[in-house]
Amino acid sequence: MMTLTAVFWMYIILFGIVGGFRGWAKELLVIFSILLAIAIDTVLLTYVEPVRIIMTAKPGITQFALRAGLLLTLTYFGYQTPNLPAFASGKFAREKLQDLLLGVALGFVNGYFIAGSVWYYMHQANYPLPYVTPPTDPNVAVTYMKYMPPVLFGIPNIYFAIIAAFVFVIIVFV
Repeated sequence: MMTLTAVFWMYIILFGIVGGFRGWAKELLVIFSILLAIAIDTVLLTYVEPVRIIMTAKPGITQFALRAGLLLTLTYFGYQTPNLPAFASGKFAREKLQDLLLGVALGFVNGYFIAGSVWYYMHQANYPLPYVTPPTDPNVAVTYMKYMPPVLFGIPNIYFAIIAAFVFVIIVFV
């Protein structure tokens, strides 16, 4: 049996390797899609009263499935980057070691965002999956939860992150 911390770090490393193969530009688009998912989740649970009432009335497995489902769906579509000519040539060409290393670094960030958010949603729902148990040392979970993306990108930080992402897309990609 593996601990959640081992799975968390394993996914960060795995996404870092994938990021090296995909390149920094595609990984950056995935980061933006994950930020969008966290922003949608935050706005719905903070400002839309019917959603908040429904989510608090549902059992933990439903809460976890809806929140993680939104995150994983938008992440999936972020990874389905079209094969645009701009990515193959020009300023996004992948021919240097620095581009590979930047892809690995952004892949690590994607792994942290994805695995960290899913773990946070699972923790918020009191670990509703029968085959996943919380860490045996409660201090581990409390320590990790302080640094998970939904906590770090709480209100108002998520708004600034989305604004920065859209400014970056407009300046660099358009």
